[in-house]
Amino acid sequence: MKALWLAVFFGTLAWSAISPKDYPTWLLEVAPAVIGLVLIAATYNRFRLTPLLYWLILAHCVVLMVGGHYTYAEVPLFDDLKPLFGWERNNYDKLGHFMQGFVPAILAREILVRKAVVTSNAWRNLFIVSVCLAFSAFYELLEWWVAIATGTASEAFLGTQGYIWDTQSDMFLALLGAIAALATLARLHDRQMAALDDSLPGDSQKSGKITILRPRG
Repeated sequence: MKALWLAVFFGTLAWSAISPKDYPTWLLEVAPAVIGLVLIAATYNRFRLTPLLYWLILAHCVVLMVGGHYTYAEVPLFDDLKPLFGWERNNYDKLGHFMQGFVPAILAREILVRKAVVTSNAWRNLFIVSVCLAFSAFYELLEWWVAIATGTASEAFLGTQGYIWDTQSDMFLALLGAIAALATLARLHDRQMAALDDSLPGDSQKSGKITILRPRG
């Protein structure tokens, strides 16, 4: 699995770096994916993640690298989808913001469950959704700061395409992504955490045991 994961990551990264639409934008968009890879490598032996989460992180990285290559406003596939769905803009950036809620939700869930931070299922889900919304809001602030720092060169990075509700819709898509992840992947995630718990040597990476049993309330 590790070899395939790395092959997809570096293959996509290499492709995205070949004649991108705009190199400064490419760097801004791809940087989070590279930072994510560094963090995964640094924590691999201390806190190994579930296969589900590793593949979700890879999918998010691919979305970032494709967006970096074309810019989020000019991804060809989503231009082709515009007449099919009646879109007036290229909505690839909305996919990116959906993933910005979908993937962090599972990451937050894994940390909270395995570290037994919040044992109530309902409170844990509320906390996860709140974290994803906070992360989305912070990213919007980051885009604003980049726009101030780079001036007109920031347009490709922001990808607003003249849409006045771009910031609000970005955060709404992240919210939907977080809710969708919790609603569709919780059971599979629990099974993978339980299997990972049983396979890890020693206790340093194991969850707080029964936390994966998903208590009521």
